[in-house]
Amino acid sequence: MLIGEVARRSGVSARMLRHYESLGLLRPSGRTGSGYREYSGEDIRRIFHIESLRSLGLSLREIGRALDDPGFTPSALVDDLIRQTRERIAAETDLLTRLRRIDAAEPAGWEDVLQVVAVLQALGSKSPAARQRAALSAGDEVPVEALVEAVLRETEPNVAGALRWALARSGADGTALLAKGLDSPVAAVRERAVRCLAELAGDEPTAHLRDALAHPDAVVRGHAALALGTRGVADAIPVLVDMIVDGRNDTDAADALSVLASDTATADRIADGLVSRLGTGTPPGAGAGAGAAQRLHEVGRPVGHSTRGTTEAPARVRLTQSLADIPGGTASRALIELSQDADRAVAVTATYLLRLRDAQ
Repeated sequence: MLIGEVARRSGVSARMLRHYESLGLLRPSGRTGSGYREYSGEDIRRIFHIESLRSLGLSLREIGRALDDPGFTPSALVDDLIRQTRERIAAETDLLTRLRRIDAAEPAGWEDVLQVVAVLQALGSKSPAARQRAALSAGDEVPVEALVEAVLRETEPNVAGALRWALARSGADGTALLAKGLDSPVAAVRERAVRCLAELAGDEPTAHLRDALAHPDAVVRGHAALALGTRGVADAIPVLVDMIVDGRNDTDAADALSVLASDTATADRIADGLVSRLGTGTPPGAGAGAGAAQRLHEVGRPVGHSTRGTTEAPARVRLTQSLADIPGGTASRALIELSQDADRAVAVTATYLLRLRDAQ
């Protein structure tokens, strides 16, 4: 078979076939009487082998080794090709993302395009100072997706704060993207997402924070509860009490509870929640105040007769301290009972707090 027919049947141009021959990759088995190259069936098979290996990304030199070296093992080469392909895909994906973000900014001219590109590059800079400057100077031309991506990967506290500020100031809705960050397998990303949601105003961020109260990550639950407490959302009360018991941001949790205790019913609910972690449950049919008094009466029994639960002594002191800024009769009655507690640290703390309440 002559070169022209081989080219037609194989789809490989005659020029490329000659190139293969010049590299020693392909050698026609014979020549015609007129000196034309003549390819055998085995030559045709080798051409298809060459093209198959080229489709995998092998260089012509690597193809020659693969076909002619009996000791050649493909595993290392294939692993390297996988790595190179992943790097190429990542680079192309990054380029596509940048192009989409530029398109989302709806630039009016090339100056606008260059400005968006400069900010996006600065947000990805290795220099924290450059990233912070980019965040502080970011305007409406920066797509919200870029700000969300930047804030979720940022490790420097000052830069992260600037990015959260920029995202809140932009007015663009990145809430849904941040909510997806709550499901990240990386704990640090989940924390960054909830902290950013906590700084966004509006019903949608608040709704996502409410959902986060049931999140399996205690850090996420804590940040959500603190933010909701300042917004007057009483659903945060159980998580805030848990934080006091666990000693996680317990001072901030107590402050949030004091903000929530703005009316008598909520104040009594908070006091009852704190007391419930000091002792046993509310007896059937008892009201909030009666239940709190009953539980504390049991907790105050001498050692050996106490029905106190598993709450450890330091946590009981923190719970007692948290009653300080909770107004209402339930909290006051609880402190009176606690002033007689078998745990001296609890009793002293409660006595001190009662004196402060009397002095007000």
